[in-house]
Parts: sequence; structure tokens; C-alpha cells
Amino acid sequence: MIKTGLTGGIGSGKSVVASLFEMTGIPVYTADTESKRLADTSPVIREGLTGLFGDDIYRDGALDKKRLASLIFSDKEALRRVNAIIHPEVNRDFLQWASRQQAPACAIETAILFESGFDKHIDLSVMVYAPLELRIERAAIRDKAPYDEITRRIHNQLPDEIKKERADFIIYNDGQQPLIPQVERLIQRVFQISELRS
Repeated sequence: MIKTGLTGGIGSGKSVVASLFEMTGIPVYTADTESKRLADTSPVIREGLTGLFGDDIYRDGALDKKRLASLIFSDKEALRRVNAIIHPEVNRDFLQWASRQQAPACAIETAILFESGFDKHIDLSVMVYAPLELRIERAAIRDKAPYDEITRRIHNQLPDEIKKERADFIIYNDGQQPLIPQVERLIQRVFQISELRS
């Protein structure tokens, strides 16, 4: 089983690449979606977060995400501690999910592939790159959010140049280079690696 990590900043188009993976039969684990599910259902995460913030961080059996966001918004140490609780559980869940897949390859889609340590458990890292201005424009339309909020979220992520240096493969989703041929080459490479290992 070849595990690929798909990453990229807000508005880069990594979800589009993930959809193309799924269309070719490669299952994709969406870390953002699954981390929200685990935040509500994992006893480990619940114990960790209530230990940090008290029982009322959960409301009606679910994590009070707005309250959590307000608590970690400008507190980097609180954010680090929350991530130290959530990321290992998401990683464990991903590895369990991957072990159940029947395809020769699978992928994890996550904006924080390198920051979270997920990259230590994959075979191939892929960064989807788009220019900053285009990313802000896409995210503003998609999220119906003000530009300053999107810019702040972008600055909280690892800079693109560092991701590009660390990635094994870069896909340019800049509106200039056709996307699908690049993804097709990537998927061919994934299957080649899978064949070599089988």
C-alpha cells in the first residue's frame, strides 16, 4: 500500500486533486473532516481537551469549536497543546483507515502535512501550489470570508516555499498549466512505485 500525502495552502486546490485521485480509484482520507469527527467522538481527544479547558469545552456531546477557536486564536502555546492532542489521534485513525483499503494506493489530504508530522507515515508527499493572490481570491469566494481573515489563516500555515522544498512532487494549480495532465503523471508515478514494491 503506497500512501501519498496531498497538501497545499488554503485555496491551492488540493481538494480538486484529491477528487481526481478518487476518480482513478485511489481512496482519499480527508484529514480536516476526520479530525472534526474525532474531536467529537475520540475519548482520548475529549480527555485531553477537557483537561486543558474544562468540561464545558464540550456542549451537548460535541466539541464547542467556536469556543475552542477563541481560546487558541491568539495563544500559540494553547494551539500547540491542542495540536499535540489531536494530531496523533488523526494520524492513528488514518493509519487504521489505510490498513483497511483494498487499493494498491491511498492518500491523505491535509493542509498541515508537514506541521502535523503526518509526513513521517507516507511514501510520497505532494504539494499543490497556487500563487498567493489566486489562493486568497479562491478562498474568499469559497468561504465567503473577508480577505484579512483568509490572509491571517494563510500566515498561520507553513510558508509555500518550505512546503515546496519538502515535497517530493509539486502540482501547479495556477490557472496557467493544465492541471489534469500533471495529476495523471503523479498517479502514474504512484502506481509505478506500488508495482515496484509488490
